[in-house]
Amino acid sequence: MAQLSVNKSVDPPSLRDRRKNGFLRFVRQLDLQLMVIPALVLIFVFSYIPMYGILIAFQDYKIGRSFTGSPWVGMKHFITFFQSPEFGIVMKNTIMISLLKFFIGFPAPILLALMLNEVRKMVFKRVVQTITYLPHFMSWVILGGIVGSMLATDNGSVNMLLERLNLIDEPINFLSLPEYFWSILITTNVWKEIGFGSIVYLAAIAGVDPNTYEAASIDGASRFRQIYLITLPSIMPVVSIFMILAIGNLLSAGFEDILVLAVNPALRDVSDVLDTYVIRVGINNYRYSYATAVGLFKAVISVGLLTIANYVARKSGNSLW
Repeated sequence: MAQLSVNKSVDPPSLRDRRKNGFLRFVRQLDLQLMVIPALVLIFVFSYIPMYGILIAFQDYKIGRSFTGSPWVGMKHFITFFQSPEFGIVMKNTIMISLLKFFIGFPAPILLALMLNEVRKMVFKRVVQTITYLPHFMSWVILGGIVGSMLATDNGSVNMLLERLNLIDEPINFLSLPEYFWSILITTNVWKEIGFGSIVYLAAIAGVDPNTYEAASIDGASRFRQIYLITLPSIMPVVSIFMILAIGNLLSAGFEDILVLAVNPALRDVSDVLDTYVIRVGINNYRYSYATAVGLFKAVISVGLLTIANYVARKSGNSLW
């Protein structure tokens, strides 16, 4: 009885202490908590509340009806999408463009950051950083206009250069030929995002201990070996996290860039991806349930890819969760 009474008197205070410590920690971090609250509210309002609309993927939804008032059709819209003659083309374009962006666009900021880190002339380094950062802050409408002007058949700089070099006899309408579209799309994406993406990697490189480089230099390691043996391993946690996120977005082949650059209907066979397909077939034709089903299909696959990538990265200790 005495032991039981002691246990009863010890346990409740420990629980109260934990709650008190948690409350005190919250009060001490009140300024940080207040900064997080607006972001949490935005995520809840714009990301979680709209999830209720996923219901219409399993309904024949019509405007004016409530989400619960439309007739249920189960997997009808998913089956229609899988049996559509455009399914193969859309999935092929989505996967191929996504893989090209991943294998070319993902390492490009890393390479730029490594090269900028080796530059010793600060003026030159800042000029290069400014030039490479600038396209990120331009809208795709502006960049689409710039690319269209450069590739134009009438006084386009690219055609003029090729003619001066005697590589072509007459101007080429690059934005109307399917065989050039993927190259133009990937190149434009790299041009737009390479500078801004390198900021994170430059910050990670700046956190590497300079004494490590000095020790390696004393041991006779060249700059390339220092990059390979010191810089890359040091920033690998950051690279792993961004790689996980990139793999989770593999089905996001693009929307604004394709919408701006693929203005010619002749490019549809090489430019139609899931996002543009949803707009063209689902939204423009008022097939809202069908569009939601296609979007839900993409979301499920993306979550699966993200989970698999995180599981693989967890083996090296650099996972998101």
